[in-house]
Amino acid sequence: MREDAIAELRRGGRERAALRPAGPPVPVEDGTVDGVGIRRYEQRGPDTVVFAHGGGFVLGDLETHDAFARRIAEATGRTVVAVDYRRAPEHPFPAAFDDVLTVLDAVLKTRPDGRVALAGDSAGGFLAILAALARRGRVDGQLLVCPVAEVALPATSRSVAEKGAGFGLDVAQLREWIGWWAPGAAPDPLSEDLTGLPPALVVTCEHDPLRDGGDQYAQRLRQARVPVVHRTEPGLEHNFAQSVHQSPACAEADARWLRDAAGILR
Repeated sequence: MREDAIAELRRGGRERAALRPAGPPVPVEDGTVDGVGIRRYEQRGPDTVVFAHGGGFVLGDLETHDAFARRIAEATGRTVVAVDYRRAPEHPFPAAFDDVLTVLDAVLKTRPDGRVALAGDSAGGFLAILAALARRGRVDGQLLVCPVAEVALPATSRSVAEKGAGFGLDVAQLREWIGWWAPGAAPDPLSEDLTGLPPALVVTCEHDPLRDGGDQYAQRLRQARVPVVHRTEPGLEHNFAQSVHQSPACAEADARWLRDAAGILR
């Protein structure tokens, strides 16, 4: 895919986001942390959520996920710090992961009296999982929506085989993007020791090719005795949080996710 085609896809994502209803009126400030762009959704108190947006490691930005970040801040009562991480193909792994860690470490340092959680949807969920592993024992929650839990997207996965085309997320396209993002070996959270990770919210969707990976991550967490709230939303496709304005079912699933996120962080 040519650079101008990628730029057009990114522009289209921002244009679609601009047509969606705005999120709650949370005080917002853009800035940088050690050179990494952020958007801060300020709430009272020192407790924080560091948020990584989805988009297949190639698309997505602070604008496409602004409304969702606002909803997380309002629902949890925590300041949300959204990370404007570097994307593929311009910046392959570990650039995005490094950016999320840079922001997470800064939050942990500047808010030592507060609790810090990680959140992410789709590809951002993968980055949140990696950050939780890297800072094990220092964060108090993982809030995941339809996460990429394994970048290999194995053909042996039933959800990949059955839902990989025609259900909103095209696996062939995602595999190409993952190849740009991680042309070499990428980490595999499902092969890691998950002991000591913080409580997690893992929500997948029936018609999402990423369903099996997310379900397996939740199962592995339980086996490691990590508290988990996990469910598969029936009838829904990948990443319902971006479609709350179009579908009552997506809006209801988003509301459930937000309630559970607030419950876990309490």
